Amino acid sequence: MYDVAIIGAGVSGCSIARELARYDCSVCVLEREEDVCCGTSKANSAIVHAGFDAQPGSLMAKLNVEGNRLMYEWAKELNFAVLPVGSLVVCVSEETRPGLQELLERGQANGVPDLRIIERDELLQMEPNISDEAVAALWAPTGGIVDPFGLTVALAENAAANGVEFRFNTKVTGVRKAGDAWELAAGDGTVTAKCVVNAAGVYADDIHALFLAASGKSDVPPIEPSVAPNELTIVPRKGEYYLLDTTAGQHVTHTIFMLPTAMGKGVLVSPTVHGNLIVGPTATDVESKEATQTTAEGLAEVASKSSLTVKNVPLREVITTFAGLRAHQAAHDFVIGELEGAPGLFDCAAIESPGLTSAPAIGVMVSGLVAERLGAQRKPEGAFDPTRPGVVNLVITSFDEWDELCQKDPAYGNIICRCCRVSEAQIVDVIHRVPQARSLDAIKRRTGATMGRCQGGFCTPKIMEILERELGMSPDEITKRGPGSEIVVGRNKDRLNISTQPVEGGDAR
Repeated sequence: MYDVAIIGAGVSGCSIARELARYDCSVCVLEREEDVCCGTSKANSAIVHAGFDAQPGSLMAKLNVEGNRLMYEWAKELNFAVLPVGSLVVCVSEETRPGLQELLERGQANGVPDLRIIERDELLQMEPNISDEAVAALWAPTGGIVDPFGLTVALAENAAANGVEFRFNTKVTGVRKAGDAWELAAGDGTVTAKCVVNAAGVYADDIHALFLAASGKSDVPPIEPSVAPNELTIVPRKGEYYLLDTTAGQHVTHTIFMLPTAMGKGVLVSPTVHGNLIVGPTATDVESKEATQTTAEGLAEVASKSSLTVKNVPLREVITTFAGLRAHQAAHDFVIGELEGAPGLFDCAAIESPGLTSAPAIGVMVSGLVAERLGAQRKPEGAFDPTRPGVVNLVITSFDEWDELCQKDPAYGNIICRCCRVSEAQIVDVIHRVPQARSLDAIKRRTGATMGRCQGGFCTPKIMEILERELGMSPDEITKRGPGSEIVVGRNKDRLNISTQPVEGGDAR
């Protein structure tokens, strides 16, 4: 029995878990994947939005602006990477200039500080590679960029350090009322909780439907997820991206937006905190909640639209492409609150852009609602530790500091990932943190290993050896991203029926 079960270990779920750890209550996080940050939270634009786009008065507007403010504060406490590079919304014709004024007024109504419209001369000084057609831009200095992996992992580690339990490979498949609590069919067992937070991303409507059925509010069977009734319908909206090498990282130094449309903020061009350049996304509504494949058409659209605001984008420097799904719903606002007719179930759904930016504010809001429902009190002073030690980043570490690290642990001098300068010591560190990194992707999210130009071609076998040694795993058990993505599928000698027994007068053949 827990006080709270959170379904989903994305950035919203982990933020809520971290904030609930401030209260005197027991909390667990249930995640269908093998690690945190495996859904929308890992495949997005990695932008800290200033807050000028959302409609004034909406929950999205309020939480965006507050989340922006908290993001920079939390980065200091939790040691994740965030850079206040600022953002520019570029207008490429005089006919569309009124759109900039509209965004300016909307941002001012939302409480975004220091917004102003700049003309082409100033814009060109800030961004020499801006499009020749650009006439003006909205400048938002509070915009920024963030490491979405580092943010989510930091929240999870801090939550775990303060008593939150994480259960991975644990899919919620059913729910029933159990007195004044809820019993969840989760993984191979059951979890009972007085309150449940539905932070399941693109699957939030399925979880929502389960609780409605278990409450007798719909005729959906309470043992299998299905399309939710009209109260909540999530449409997966796919966005495709290019990620360019660090050699292209300075092509622009601010986040460059197009004027937004009904389908979103358009294709952006932005530096990343890792020194890359990201270009995208598209915005295509799809049926499948697993449709994360890229397409030739989608990537061509990204290439074409990015050139409208930034010239000579060096797409030949691409090191990978990827796609993510946003949890869109028709009203285009966050759905947060206790579900009527299902006491104790709190939806945290339809968290699309600017959901990453809003995550800290979402954590504060939802944890407050749940704590009020439970009657839980804040822990006494000193009982909650808001800090989390960061993972060493050798890319920004001076040689003198690196030498000191090597004196303490020589494994800092053994570079495993050459592209991103990740050492053996960093990989060992994240393997033994809580939650653990037990797959190649989990290590990638925490250290950056395999994220460089070779995309793991050099370092993958070396990382596998470290996982074997540190966790006692066999090569067959090591995965890229959990069950079903095993790296080793067989042994050549077994497949070829070659004996490995020593022969007389020689070695094994």
